[in-house]
Amino acid sequence: MSKKISGAISHHEREVAELRADRDLAVEYLKLAMASLDDPEDRSAGLLALRSVADAYGGLGAVAAQAGISRESLYRALSAKGNPTLKTLLAVLNSVGMRLSVEPGGEEVGRHQ
Repeated sequence: MSKKISGAISHHEREVAELRADRDLAVEYLKLAMASLDDPEDRSAGLLALRSVADAYGGLGAVAAQAGISRESLYRALSAKGNPTLKTLLAVLNSVGMRLSVEPGGEEVGRHQ
């Protein structure tokens, strides 16, 4: 028999509340998580982080509507096995008041001398 603890909240609910309360934290959290998109073995972390930020800033339904995509498509795109298009990523980031940016990586690949 499982007993429900009164007043307990899930890890996800706590995470969303913290991200909502501290915008700087949300930005840094997403920056770090988005770096995982480079690694096919860990890509889900970045997608799930973007989903948490979307939950924190309006909820997935509202973000999907503002991004111009269906809620079901957004759920699929931001799932552990999701594969969102660039258009979807940009639309979601825009709807939560953020944007995609580029910065130099750790290695200089393809640099001509």
